[in-house]
Amino acid sequence: MKSIWEATYENNVIRIENNWFSGEKLFVNNQLQDFQVNYFNPPILTGHIKNSQERIAIKANLQQGLFGVSCILFIDDEQVALKKIK
Repeated sequence: MKSIWEATYENNVIRIENNWFSGEKLFVNNQLQDFQVNYFNPPILTGHIKNSQERIAIKANLQQGLFGVSCILFIDDEQVALKKIK
């Protein structure tokens, strides 16, 4: 089973992918920033967005539930809405 979520933040596209066989991945503008294969503990993926003045921190928490996987995205320590693509 594969799940994909996306968000746009200041013209940057953030995509989180979860696949049972290939693990969890965090992409910013199609560039891989973090990758984990973790079958037992919920993964936390981290990355950043670069703008002209600073690096902005990104954190994605994936959680396994009874009915599938959910994802929560934080950018600069604030939750950002995600759209589930798949």
